[in-house]
Formats: sequence, C-alpha cells, structure tokens
Amino acid sequence: MPTETRHMFLNIGPSHPAMHGIVQIITELDGERVVGADVEIGYLHRAFEKDAEAGPYNNAIPYTDRLNYVSPLINNFGYCLAVERLLGIEATERCQYIRVIMSELSRITDHLTCVGASAMELGAFTVFLYMIKAREWLWELVEAVTGARLTISYGRVGGVKADLPEGFAERARKALEDVRKVLLECDGLLTRNRIFVDRMQGTGVIGKERALSFGITGPFLRSTGAALDCRKYSPYFVYDRFQFDVPTGEHGDNYDRYLVRMEEMEQSMRIVEQALETLPGGPLNVDHEGRMLPAGVMVDEAKMGRVAGFKNVRVRLDPTLQGSTRGFHEAVNPDAKRAVLPAKEDTYGNIEGLMHHFKLVMLGHGIRPPQGEYYSAVEGANGELGFYVVSDGSDQPYRVRVRPPCFAIMAALSELIVGDMVADIVPTFGSVNMIGGELDR
Repeated sequence: MPTETRHMFLNIGPSHPAMHGIVQIITELDGERVVGADVEIGYLHRAFEKDAEAGPYNNAIPYTDRLNYVSPLINNFGYCLAVERLLGIEATERCQYIRVIMSELSRITDHLTCVGASAMELGAFTVFLYMIKAREWLWELVEAVTGARLTISYGRVGGVKADLPEGFAERARKALEDVRKVLLECDGLLTRNRIFVDRMQGTGVIGKERALSFGITGPFLRSTGAALDCRKYSPYFVYDRFQFDVPTGEHGDNYDRYLVRMEEMEQSMRIVEQALETLPGGPLNVDHEGRMLPAGVMVDEAKMGRVAGFKNVRVRLDPTLQGSTRGFHEAVNPDAKRAVLPAKEDTYGNIEGLMHHFKLVMLGHGIRPPQGEYYSAVEGANGELGFYVVSDGSDQPYRVRVRPPCFAIMAALSELIVGDMVADIVPTFGSVNMIGGELDR
C-alpha cells in the first residue's frame, strides 16, 4: 500500500517564551519544514489611539512611552513633533540637539535588546549578558536626564521636561566608550561563530521589492539593500547637521539584519558624539563675573547696595521655585505661550505666569491647534514611526493615529517563515524585533 503523507498543525505561542506571550503562530508542517502559517496578533490591545483622544495633547505622552517601550524617547519626540508641526511652532536649537542625543541613545538600547535577546534564544547566553550590561550603562544616562529608565514621559509639546544634567557629556562619552568595547567583544563571539551563522544565514529571507510592497521600513528593509532612513531622506530636528552612514545588507536574511543593527549602533554613537561636541549652550544662572549666584547671596549683596551687574542676573532659587529654572526652560522650550508651560518661578512669582499656567492646564483651555491635520514620521528603532494628528480646534485631538513600524513586518511574517524549518522561526521572529505595545497599540 502507498504511504499516506499528512501535514501536522503545530501551535506556537502565545505562551511560548519566544513569542513574548502575545503572538500566536499556527504552523502547518511537513515534517520539520513549515509549509503554511497563520499569525495571530492583538493579545495586548491597549486602545492607545482612543486614549490619546480622550484628554489634552500633553496627556498622551505617557501613553507613547508604552508603544515601543524599549526606546520610549523616540515615541515621545515623534508624537510631539507631529503636534508642533500642527501648531506651527519649532523647538529651540538646544532642545532639538537634546532630542537627537536621547533618540540615538534609545536606538542603541533597542538594538542591544533585540540582538542580545535573539542571540540568547539561539543559545548565546554570554552575548545576552554582555549586551544587557551595556544597555544598563545607557539606561543610567537616560535615568539621569529623565528621572526614569523606561516609562520616561520626557517629551513635551514644544520642548522637553528638563535640560541635560551637569556633567552629562562626560558621562555619555565614557558610556559610549564602554559600549564600543562590549560590541567589539560580542562581534568576536557572534559574527563568525559557525553555529550562529548557520542558524541566521539564508533564513527569513525577503527581497527588496517584496519588503517595500508590505510597507516594511527600518533595519528589516535596509537588510535587503534599500537605504531608506527618515533621518536622511526627510531630515527632522537637526539630523542634517551630522555625518553618519545608513548601513545596508544584500540578502535580506536574518544574518544581514543582525549585521545592519550592529553597524547602526556604531552610527548612532557617531551621531551622539557629534551632537555633544556641537551642543549649543543655553542661558545659565551666573552673575556678571560668571559665578553661580544663590538667591540668599543676591539678597545680602543688594542690602549692602552692591548691585552692579545684577540687572540681567538670574539667581539659583530654592527647589520649590526653581522648577527647571527659567534659563534652562528657555533653552529647551520655544517662546510659544499657547503650547508651553511657563517656568516655575513665573508661575509662582507673577500673575501673568500664573494665568498662563492656569490656561494651559484647565480642561477646555489647554493647547488648541488650529483645525487641520498633520502626519509626521521619525526613524524609530524598528523603522518609520509615524503619528497622524487631526485637530478640530479644541484642546483635545479629534483623531490620533500611529503608524507602528513592526506592524508591517508582522504582516509579512507568515511569508518569511514558510519554506524554512521549525527551528528557523525563532531567529526570524527575533529579527522582527516585535514590540507588543507598538504592534497591538
């Protein structure tokens, strides 16, 4: 009798550890080879878009933290940029530099997480530990600037929450130096490792035209040879002032995606170092001789009549009134009263500042862009991260729509894994860098 051949259906996820607990893949197998796949998403739907429409414009910023929660600063700034363009305002030059610096640090932490976790799933546990150690150094920088490590809520429409802390540039340069050493070590452990290369090369292959037809962007697309990067073809902030390359691959497989991400981390470090070197200054709290001037000293000097040079001095205030201080506030926020909260010393110190603050925080007042719509895109760690904002003239957005970069890649996942082995699903899914908060929103 002839032997009957039947396919087996195997359910992978959502409880499978490599599926992040929120993706289900129903695979049809001919032995070990995948001949069909049905990818199911939607387990982590957060209603981000409707939540963003339920309150004033700045209230959506904590929600953006939870999109790609591995690089939340890019989400913050992408949303703020869309609203700013709708308002017709532009952040200060120093603020734009800060946004670039923090975005690129976030991109590095994202790639470290992606490559490290993918390597661990293939057995390279040492690489995972090394890369997480490097990510920790960068998260310490993020914490020094924002006060948090992951859910940072640092962006504001028109600027950022606060300026860079004292000594940040030196700390950042030291951290990047240490990260480079880790990447060099991980390159030696992985890039020519026979087991790693065999698992990655020739798996999860997609061509350039097919990737573009799916709307795929970011490192996944660049692995096919398409040098598409929002920072280059549609520069925002001050990216056009920096020298950096857009790394690309040739084969569109998992191995090329690994190489692209490794090189992108080096390019991000180049951008950060250039930005730190050319970071424009902002007003500082100094006296006419260049010294820091505490409020108590100014009062004592004034009592004695020694007020020469005090006319334009800004003093160092106590914590209650200090806030971000007016000098730092003006360095990172534009002079746009309809969008930016005043410095704390103005809120507490004069009636105009109090009224300004009151108008922006009271329900029914707040930030009120003119009627219209705007789509703005930034280069997220996974690709083009776009925000489409519609204003009806009120203090709440009428519609907020986010274009998550990994959504398009997940649409192509079933095609990517068909024809490969069951074991190849893990490295292919890892190279997608699927982030549930961004994917399901």
